[in-house]
Amino acid sequence: MEFMILDAIQTLRTPWLDGVMVFVSSLGNSGAVWIVLAAVLLALPKYRRLGVVVACALALDLVVCNLFLKPLIARPRPCDMNTAMDYLIARPHGWSFPSGHTAASFAAASALWFGGSRLWIPCGILAVLIALSRLYLYVHFPTDVLGGAAVGILCGALGAFAVRRVAVRRDGT
Repeated sequence: MEFMILDAIQTLRTPWLDGVMVFVSSLGNSGAVWIVLAAVLLALPKYRRLGVVVACALALDLVVCNLFLKPLIARPRPCDMNTAMDYLIARPHGWSFPSGHTAASFAAASALWFGGSRLWIPCGILAVLIALSRLYLYVHFPTDVLGGAAVGILCGALGAFAVRRVAVRRDGT
């Protein structure tokens, strides 16, 4: 069933969309766009606490996704199972479930939401686009992306909760 979905997505391919999806996916490489966002927020005194929330969410995501779930589940990627495809990017290293690009994206966007920032809206849109790009590029199954979104949202919520708890204990705010 998942290959049917991925193969159906492949019927949408055009040179223009290929370029867009490669670019969008590259924004999520190593969580770079989200790490830069956290760094910018941390550098601005007015948004420092929000930056801590995003940074915590990303750190939790790294541990849960890359150090725990991926090695535990050890699911091969669709590009490893269907090698006849014409791939637009180099084969990613590591396991498929959950999607790390998606998890980091949703961790950052949901951290912004749970942190009370309207910045979650554009970041949420980018998170969805990054998730879709992973399907378009045939490097993740739909359940990898759904699992990544769930892990990311959970990490965003936990990051916001942890920062709130520390703030309450530290200064009663």
